[in-house]
Amino acid sequence: MDDERDRSATELSPDQLSPQALRGLVEEFVTRDGTDYGAVEQSVEDKIARVETQLASGEVCIVFDPETESANIVLARDLGKS
Repeated sequence: MDDERDRSATELSPDQLSPQALRGLVEEFVTRDGTDYGAVEQSVEDKIARVETQLASGEVCIVFDPETESANIVLARDLGKS
């Protein structure tokens, strides 16, 4: 994201999404082309569970971009969070 888009993006808490919307976002994220989880192959369900755990712990965040009307999952540290 460029600096202008960073300012317009809004962080969303997972509980701001319906369970179905959250599941869809996480599923799309883990099945995205280029998503690499290392040398060991993991099932989609395992990947989803891992991302859900990371969301709950704050390691990753959901960001909504009103310009593109899309949401993404990003590392918290990329948002300047520890």
